[in-house]
Amino acid sequence: MNTELLGVIAQIVLLLVLSYPLGKHIAKVYKDGSDWMRFMAPVEKFMYKICGINPEEEMNWKVFLKSLLVINIFWFFWGMILLVLQGYLPLNPDGNAGQTPDQAFNTCISFMVNCNLQHYSGESGLTYFTQLFVIMLFQFITAATGMAAMAGVMKAMAAKTTQTIGNFWKYLVISCTRILFPMSLIVGLILILQGVPMGFDGKMKVATLEGAEQLVSQGPTAAIVPIKQLGTNGGGYFGVNSSHPLENPTYLTNMLECWSILIIPMAMIFALGFYLKRKKLAYSIFGVMLFAYLAGVCLNVYQEMNGNPKISEMTIDQRCGSMEGKETRIGAAATALWSVTTTVTSNGSVNGMHDSLTPLSGMVAMLNMQINTWFGGVGVGFLNYYTFLIIAVFISGLMVGRTPEFLGKKIEAREMKIATIVALAHPFVILFFTALSSYIYAHHPGIVEAEGGWLNNPGYHGFSEMLYEYTSSSANNGSGFEGLGDNTWFWNFTCGLALIISRYLPIIGQVAIAGLLAQKKFIPESAGTLKTDTGTFAVMTFCVIVIVAALSFFPALSLGPIAEYFSL
Repeated sequence: MNTELLGVIAQIVLLLVLSYPLGKHIAKVYKDGSDWMRFMAPVEKFMYKICGINPEEEMNWKVFLKSLLVINIFWFFWGMILLVLQGYLPLNPDGNAGQTPDQAFNTCISFMVNCNLQHYSGESGLTYFTQLFVIMLFQFITAATGMAAMAGVMKAMAAKTTQTIGNFWKYLVISCTRILFPMSLIVGLILILQGVPMGFDGKMKVATLEGAEQLVSQGPTAAIVPIKQLGTNGGGYFGVNSSHPLENPTYLTNMLECWSILIIPMAMIFALGFYLKRKKLAYSIFGVMLFAYLAGVCLNVYQEMNGNPKISEMTIDQRCGSMEGKETRIGAAATALWSVTTTVTSNGSVNGMHDSLTPLSGMVAMLNMQINTWFGGVGVGFLNYYTFLIIAVFISGLMVGRTPEFLGKKIEAREMKIATIVALAHPFVILFFTALSSYIYAHHPGIVEAEGGWLNNPGYHGFSEMLYEYTSSSANNGSGFEGLGDNTWFWNFTCGLALIISRYLPIIGQVAIAGLLAQKKFIPESAGTLKTDTGTFAVMTFCVIVIVAALSFFPALSLGPIAEYFSL
């Protein structure tokens, strides 16, 4: 078997084997604190004390959401101030200037909502200070925010009838101390051993093969890369992200970083089963997500290893693969695997340029984010699936003539309205802003020229670049078709709006649904209760997701990657 394929298979097997015990650990962290990281309790108590937090104080869903939103508003202003003033702050040996207000707005919103869309190059757009005290800090906090939201939803789902869903602050802290931090430490140590830099020196001078001198950026890379991956953040320390040889120097680091993207989202589904004591439900959800993930991996690996047929016709090796925009030390198959792994989650990091993917591979990457339900970000991945689960339960209940119920709670009009708004808001935001940018590009060339031209590629691929940018923003992903010149006022502002709407509307809706259901009277299961942990219902949920989410984007995909594919 091709060694590239062996690397892909080995990584997927490692994910499946290790996500189960990690899920068990996560469930213990949130349920009773009996996990193996409980020795962190004194550190957590100290943090609660200096912040004036009572971790045992229960919150209803409204107070829970208020706490979530308040802390995010605080960090927004923190980030804006530091990014604009970074040129005057310490740990800036390369003398990088502060960001413009519109760029700082986009950067701050992007990292605050766990998207990490980058309209700047990491080496020159940030200083060591802001890399640590804005970027890395936000990568921990925003990942923990999503995990805390899921912890609250799990508590609500597990209770028969309750008015509270836990304490947001406690969930936020233990997500960092007992899950994200220890895993980041282990991954970071391995990266250092593999040659990823970790220091605070300025650019180093190196002699090239031609005998010239070149300045190479370095810095505390190994501290930031682990949480960028494990927290499904994705913001690269360097401008080209994990395709940079100092951020991802070897095939082993490539496997480790790609594995890190998906391990916690996968484990979260098993954690749900352990927490609720409903393993069959977790298995059915995991099965749907895994099927979609593997289908995307198979298609992308095939497409990238075979490459463009027009180029293959001109070569001796008819299976030369598509190596444009990829690193030879990584290969086409590993890049294809990464392109699917990073887009079934809200990670967005890259080890090759997505703009160079073959049309169908680019479409899979976009479709993963447009569906935005397969594993997803840490915590919020299941919450997106939860929305469609509620819709599937409601539709199934109507089909069999029963009041829809999920885990002993009736699904009524109020929950369905919220779920429908959340499900339809995602395609609306993407398609609205894509239509707006396409209209401006076609009818107002003066605006486009004043901002540098926007597109490096005309026609179908140019449309795909704009569609991908808003898809990535709305899915809290952050990757991009980098043929788009996105560091402009228009793209910084419109992408920022898409980021805000697409992060907070779903979380508010999903936590609200869980809180409303938790308050309802528990109805014991009977012979006539609709089973939601069966293969049949898993297929039903998959069909609802495809019909509601995927088909909404078919016309737009037809104008972009599908049309490009048929033009080859």
